[in-house]
Amino acid sequence: MPSTALTATAAFQALTTHHREALSWHMRDLFATQQDRFERLSVSAAGLLLDYSKNRINDTTLELLLALARERGVEPQRDAMFAGDKINFTEHRAVLHTALRAPRDLRLEVDGQHIAADVHAVLDRIASFVERVRDGNWVGRTGKPITDIVNIGIGGSHLGPQMASTALRSFSHPRLNMHFVSNVDGHDLDAALAKVDPETTLFIVASKTFTTQETMMNAQSARNWFLQHATEADLPRHFVAVSTNSEGVRAFGIDTDNMFPFWDWVGGRYSVWSSIGLSVALAIGAKNFGELLAGAHAMDEHFLHAPLATNMPVILALIGIWNRNFFNSESLSIAPYHHDLRFFPAYLQQLEMESNGKRITRDGSPIKVATCPFIWGDVGTNGQHAFFQLLHQGADITPIDFIAVLKPGHNLPGHHAVLLANCFAQSEAFMRGKQAEEVRADLSKEGMSQQELEALLPHKTFNGNRPSNTIVMEALTPASLGALIALYEHKTFVQGVIWGINSFDQWGVELGKVLAKTIQSELSGTSVPERHDASTNALIALAKQALG
Repeated sequence: MPSTALTATAAFQALTTHHREALSWHMRDLFATQQDRFERLSVSAAGLLLDYSKNRINDTTLELLLALARERGVEPQRDAMFAGDKINFTEHRAVLHTALRAPRDLRLEVDGQHIAADVHAVLDRIASFVERVRDGNWVGRTGKPITDIVNIGIGGSHLGPQMASTALRSFSHPRLNMHFVSNVDGHDLDAALAKVDPETTLFIVASKTFTTQETMMNAQSARNWFLQHATEADLPRHFVAVSTNSEGVRAFGIDTDNMFPFWDWVGGRYSVWSSIGLSVALAIGAKNFGELLAGAHAMDEHFLHAPLATNMPVILALIGIWNRNFFNSESLSIAPYHHDLRFFPAYLQQLEMESNGKRITRDGSPIKVATCPFIWGDVGTNGQHAFFQLLHQGADITPIDFIAVLKPGHNLPGHHAVLLANCFAQSEAFMRGKQAEEVRADLSKEGMSQQELEALLPHKTFNGNRPSNTIVMEALTPASLGALIALYEHKTFVQGVIWGINSFDQWGVELGKVLAKTIQSELSGTSVPERHDASTNALIALAKQALG
């Protein structure tokens, strides 16, 4: 990694100077003077198209951003990740989610472990199990086929499976209903249990250590609920595990033959490709799960081999750096125009904010620029009637990633054309805006008096010039979803390299967990209350009174 601070690099300083010029640009003018702007500022890879032309950039901007990527060592760091180097240095781990979707003939060892052989051995076990459940050969304690699958996890073991299973709904087995429980709030599990039958429900307990508090509390409560209707001998027919803790799994009552492992070099938010994706494979089948992996691998190959200037994850990352660090955009809105992608913004929240929500560089010094923006969003057209007003006319400028799917997965006439029209119109509106003379002309045609017109004019005028990217796929398939997820994974990695941070640890999450254990013991009365601040003490007292 380069030892020079980001702000001291030649490319960053050149971009700072260049930004002063860019402040005066309006995208309407850039499009007017570049008739081939879309062709010049779009790239295709792995079945996706990225249109990044609706950003305040020109050829010089891109040249300087690419110089920044080279100066910060994006290419050697990328190669180190794929080679299995322990780039997650605070946890002394390799980062090899890419190996989870690589072909069987991958030649790579980590700590003497033959990665491809181990990965595909688990995938083969998953495929065998999945087909038994889907074919109806795996039955519950009373001989009935499984109809409901409840995935119990938290973080990456919840967000990835829920997002992917929902996104690929049209590929799902018609008999199987998928449920996802993560919140330690009992209302989450209670709502799921109210929908399922203990005779035909399969629970997946997803926890690498089999000690994760939220997951194990939910799993234990699900176990207790099941045992109200069955015996402990029936547990192996209705509970399986994604874990590496065979002792804990066995003590819970799960047959370790139905324990599907994964590895330390698989981070939680990068784990949907591993056995954590068991619920996804059950929903869509082993063949389609393989297509999901293949789509991601196609993006991996593009990221690994394409020149930086035509490398989709690199370009998406650099556009984000430009908007975040030079135009000071504090958030990024994700707008998928496909209802089945409704959990994708939440998935990206963890992927990007847990990865790059850091203020310390790899050498332990404070970073001198802003890092990950806040990630948020909703599906179109819902977002248009909720928060797009702020995006169009609010004081803050928020870049938007539009995601469009050209072909629908339904047969309802007319809907998809209206959906796509809204998507493309919104990106155009954010770019163009509506100028005072345009508003004045429209209002004059309506016969409005001059006094009324001038009073209304500032309210109906907005400047536009608000950046967006549009990512387009032909259809939402396992392969295209795999490519889309991998695109954002690699974008996140590239930005972490440029900011000089470790994108693969999450120490900031731990403090709240430690404090929660202390307060939990105080609420249950099993320990002497510790001294907290006045607010926390008062809240504990209120809760103890309510809980009795």
